[in-house]
Parts: sequence; C-alpha cells; structure tokens
Amino acid sequence: MARRRRAGGWTLVLGALAVLAVLTVAATVLRANGTLEAWEQASVETSDASELTLGYFGNLTHGPALVGVQEGLFAQELGDTQLSTQVFSSGPTAIEAMNAGEVDAAFVGPNPAINSFIQSGGESLTVVAGAASGGAQFVVSGDVAGEDDLGGRTFATPDFGGTQDVALRTWLADHGYAADGDGERAVGITPMPNGQALQMLRQGQIDGGWLPQPWATRAVQEEGAKVLVDESELWADGRYPTTVLAVRQDFLEQHPQTVEKLLSGLDESVGWLHAHEDDPVLVADTLNAALEAADTDPLPQTTAVGALGAIEWTVDPLADTYPALLEHAVRAGTTQEASVEGLVDTTLLDRVRSGEEDR
Repeated sequence: MARRRRAGGWTLVLGALAVLAVLTVAATVLRANGTLEAWEQASVETSDASELTLGYFGNLTHGPALVGVQEGLFAQELGDTQLSTQVFSSGPTAIEAMNAGEVDAAFVGPNPAINSFIQSGGESLTVVAGAASGGAQFVVSGDVAGEDDLGGRTFATPDFGGTQDVALRTWLADHGYAADGDGERAVGITPMPNGQALQMLRQGQIDGGWLPQPWATRAVQEEGAKVLVDESELWADGRYPTTVLAVRQDFLEQHPQTVEKLLSGLDESVGWLHAHEDDPVLVADTLNAALEAADTDPLPQTTAVGALGAIEWTVDPLADTYPALLEHAVRAGTTQEASVEGLVDTTLLDRVRSGEEDR
C-alpha cells in the first residue's frame, strides 16, 4: 500500500511537471507571436475608479482642460467617479506629482512626458490624447535688434526640460548660440514661472523668453516685447503638440473605463471650443472664469482674444512629431537617447471618436 501511495505521488508530480512544460511552451509561443501581453491583460480585472485627480495649468494652452472643468464636461462624463483637480505651473512639477501617485492624469507638454517615459523605462505614463497645438512664441525685449543680437542676453522658460525650454535650447543651438555657455554667443536661460518672467521682463532683468499663451501675448501687449520666433513656423504645416493628456500607467491599466470617460469629456471640451470659435468673446469669458477658479488672474478680454488666435484645439496628440521632439530634447541635453515606442496610445481615444461618429 505504501508503495502504491508513493507511486501515485510520483504520478501526480510527473503530471504537474508535464502540465507546467506545456504551459511554458505555450507561453513561449505566445510571446513569439506577440500575444502573451494581450492574454495577460485580458485576465486583469479592471473597474471604474472611485476618484480621479486631474492636473492642468492656468494657461490658455490648456483651454480644453479649463473648459472641461469649468463647464462640468469632465464631471458629467465621469459619472460616479469623483473628480478632483490640481493646478500646476509647469510640466515637470506635474509629472513629479504623477510619479508620486498624487495625480492620476494631467495635461502637460510633450517633453516632460517624454522625459518621464524614458526615465521609467516606459512604465510611468501613457499619452492618450492631445489638447492643443501651437501657442508658443519666442518674445524678446524691444532693444533686441534681431536673431543676431542675442549673445550675452538672458531669456526665460517655464521650467528646465519643459517643452518651451527644449524649444528655446534647440533653436539657439541651430543658430550657433551656446545655451548657458561661454563666449560672445553665450546665452543664459533661466527657468521660472511665467508670471515671474513677465515681471522680470518689465524690470529689465531678462531679455525675453520662449513662452506659451497667454504669456507671449501679454509680453507683447503689456511690456512692449516683440515676437522673434513663432514656433509654428518651425514645424511642418505649423502643427506641433503644445499640450497633451497623459495618464499614469498603473491607473490606466486598472481603470481603462474611467480613462475612456475622461477622454469623452475631453472630446466634448474640444468640441465646445470649436462650436464657439466664431464667438471669441464668449470663449475668452469662459476661459477667464476657469482661470479665476484655478486661482489664476483673469486676462483682459483683448489679450485673451488675441492669444486664442495662435492656438489650435485638437485631441490629436500628433504622434508623428515625437521622434523630432525626442531628438530636440537629446540635443538640448534634457533627456537621453531612447525609444519612445508605446508612449502614445490612442486606442481609447479612437474608441471615443468612433462612438461619436456612430451617434
């Protein structure tokens, strides 16, 4: 009897090993066919989140975020998911909050998203949609004679490694200047909040900056600055991502339904802006109310209307521009060379857009 029990035990062990071998072979085949990830993801339980914390800036280039919050479009689409918001002044600080788990999704510039994706080995976040294209300009004080008169001067950007910071560093390098270097063609770059940049320009402590809207327009209208470079002139068809929607990767994996609802709210927000583009005063008033709610000073109506003309609202993240954005960041010394494959995923956005077309 004892022998039979031992034989039976060995039979069970051998049987388990055979099953394990079959599963191992199956997993190897699935990996080879690129379907293991989908198989594993299909077995992960997902759910609607009870709460979503959304980050955005008090800038006009974050217009879809401002409208979505102000008009209740995000909250309406999220339904039972409670929406809370957090306002930031720069992309890198918003990304830090995401990495710390304090924010689930945030409207940021593409370069901070690229930096985070690369530094985390592709595990920190995913860009799921766009929000705005254009709206950034290199403005300089009135005494700057032109692009050959920048040596020895100092310019501002919102934050080191941010989208406008990379744009300025890349442009300067292309024109033979040494950012934060030495010599006659050395140019200083001082990252600072946009409001502070405006104040320091007024005081003559800086000579301008590569700024998003409305700050570029404010510098021109309030401080007598002039536009040296409109960034749209540097891109094919004048289109480049200024603001995108990024979602923390673990939140996206656990709550894709909630992210899809957030994207529905974003689509509604962009639709609202398009529907009222013939009434810029209404748009300006709505955005001003949203800026005040975000503890940001409202804009003179003429400033808001003027700035809006430089921005295109779009949910398209303009994924084709990311290789160039990465190249610029590497050249600027703000990130390292790496693949950005997988950074942009419009699967849920495509589903939202498809549903809109079916209605």
